[in-house]
Amino acid sequence: MPVYVTAKANAIDMTPRKIGIVASLIRGRSVNDALVILEHTPRRAALPLIKVIKSAQANAGNNHNVKTDDLQIAELHVSPGPRGKRFRPVARGSAHPYQKRTTHVTVIVSGEEKAKKQTATKSTVSTPKTKKPSTPAQAKGDK
Repeated sequence: MPVYVTAKANAIDMTPRKIGIVASLIRGRSVNDALVILEHTPRRAALPLIKVIKSAQANAGNNHNVKTDDLQIAELHVSPGPRGKRFRPVARGSAHPYQKRTTHVTVIVSGEEKAKKQTATKSTVSTPKTKKPSTPAQAKGDK
């Protein structure tokens, strides 16, 4: 039964359209293939996607006990984040508004859980314990 692990990056300073174009290259692929593709993609939007995928891979291995070798990208969402409203000065003292767009990226990877290790059973043979003296007077033999 597959285990699903999530990683998110919020408010990336790039437009959702630019990141979405690069994200469409790697949807449905294995994590290792996606990382190779993104490392050879000559676009600035590849860097935040690499970070999110590596974060999901680390979450799967460290927090959810999932094999990181054969992870698949189950879902990859690119959605718009908050917009910063700005104004650009133009002629005759007027200003034109524009927006600094940001992006939220959510990656869900799926993989198989690692096999649990068998713990060795302890033997029930007990060794007799010698009683240690509790006070210095008892250690000297009550002289």
